[in-house]
Amino acid sequence: MSRAVLSIGSNLGDRLAHLRGVVEALGERVCAVSPVYTTAPWGGVDQDDYLNAVVLAEDPAFDDYAWLRFGQDLEQAAGRVREVRWGARTLDVDVVSCTDASGAAIVRDSDPALILPHPQANNRAFVLVPWLDVEPSAVLNDVLIADLLAGLDPAERAGVVRTDLVLRDESARPC
Repeated sequence: MSRAVLSIGSNLGDRLAHLRGVVEALGERVCAVSPVYTTAPWGGVDQDDYLNAVVLAEDPAFDDYAWLRFGQDLEQAAGRVREVRWGARTLDVDVVSCTDASGAAIVRDSDPALILPHPQANNRAFVLVPWLDVEPSAVLNDVLIADLLAGLDPAERAGVVRTDLVLRDESARPC
């Protein structure tokens, strides 16, 4: 069994529908879904703003690579094209972190296809803010998410703006 923190985002097409599609595809695996945020693009490429959220999910049959494949399959189904690094996308599903059945963090640093925890998550307010919403005691690399977020530039934090949009009406099951 593994538990994953997934960061989802979209800035092309029906952004909200793309994010909702992830939550729907996860189905009963969903433990928690953050509010939806609007954020400026990250990485210096000129493009429209993103909608972002974090989903906590759990599946006894999934390992970390299964979460990666699951996210890539959803991206492909949404018409994701990888032409420009940090460029516009219909859907982005990042595996931010995973824990195994014992609750231990899975660490991968030698496989370029999957590095865990996500190597830039600690620098991205658009990941940390929604993650903090759904898991206030979460840690990344042995540091509380709240402390990582406090260490970011105030402008970076202020650029993550909560919306009234929701991805799921019913309550998720507790993890």
